[in-house]
Amino acid sequence: MEKLAILGGEPIRRKPFASYPVYDERELSALKEVLESGVWGGYNPKVAEFEQTFAAFHQCRFGITAANGTVTLETALSAAGICPGDEVIVPPVTFIATATAVLRIGATPVFSDIDEETYNLHPGRVKEAITERTRAIIPVHFAGQPADMDRLMSIAERHQLIVIEDCAHAHGAAWKGKSIGSFGHFGSFSFQASKNLTAGEGGFLTTNDEELAEIARSICNQGRRTGGAWYEHVRLGTNYRLTGWQAAILLAQFSRMPEQIERRNENAQFLNEQLSGIDLISTPFVDERVSCHSYYLYMIRLNRDRFPGITKDDFVKALAAEGIPCSAGYPHPLYKNRVFNDYKHIRNDCPAAEEMCSGSFWLSHEVMLSQPDSINDVTSAIEKIAGSIHELAKAI
Repeated sequence: MEKLAILGGEPIRRKPFASYPVYDERELSALKEVLESGVWGGYNPKVAEFEQTFAAFHQCRFGITAANGTVTLETALSAAGICPGDEVIVPPVTFIATATAVLRIGATPVFSDIDEETYNLHPGRVKEAITERTRAIIPVHFAGQPADMDRLMSIAERHQLIVIEDCAHAHGAAWKGKSIGSFGHFGSFSFQASKNLTAGEGGFLTTNDEELAEIARSICNQGRRTGGAWYEHVRLGTNYRLTGWQAAILLAQFSRMPEQIERRNENAQFLNEQLSGIDLISTPFVDERVSCHSYYLYMIRLNRDRFPGITKDDFVKALAAEGIPCSAGYPHPLYKNRVFNDYKHIRNDCPAAEEMCSGSFWLSHEVMLSQPDSINDVTSAIEKIAGSIHELAKAI
């Protein structure tokens, strides 16, 4: 077996992987159009065009753009009437904004455990976390895999709870043929720089509820109402508007999104097939009801019970030395961040989340956009490490 690069051998790969974001004349032409229009802010026609296009793609009647995916969560919570004293169930494995958005409107985040295979909210644990103060659930479609929306919506309807889907990882994903973002009262998307669809920053709310759409749009636009006078303000709002520049970029980026989703899925299928025989790791579990996975992250689980001397950090460092970019992911569940020491929150037992943070890592969606020869290098590197795992264990 060839010597591992981390132990002084030659790396599998020296070339960079696919660069991201992808752009060409489409972005340049769209930006020039905004420049020459003289309307650079949120009232450029491209903003409304993108709202209609992106909402329709996700099978929703209404779309509201905003400055980023953090404020869309806050706006959705406010528009849905979530107030101080209310409890909102969130997963402990997600970006911090999912939980801090709840805190910023004065409500209490309730951390409920994830499913150990999908990394999404476990419906059974959600049921156990519901109290008389529970008003909403924020399921995160983690890594691009839709959560179990059948069970979660059934629970929400039974207890009359608001559902805000956190779709920041899942542009274009679908559950049983239905687009994510169209199940709950709101779907919240992010266009931050790392996302599958990006303008550097930006956010989006989808909904099929006309009244909620109007309230959310009003909050994002200084409390104005649709069709109202410029200096007429009907509720407490702020300025979360997306700019014409960002909408132009997003329209151009969106034109590539279906092809990019297909490429990521093809590469994920190839990796699954090539890595299935390696007992050191487990490839992503995909629920059979998922009709489209967006693969924002390609999740890999280190089977630590079979190789107790190796940690995920060891494995990630070994992969990086072989020229394969990857991330060790979350070091701990959200509730272990210091910020929660200062704010009221409720933490239920979350053993699956603890295990996920200890043993799982990921390849990002940029890698999943690469050509087949690059993806082949990923499999070669993992096979090399797996074959030399005992040597690696001795060296660490």
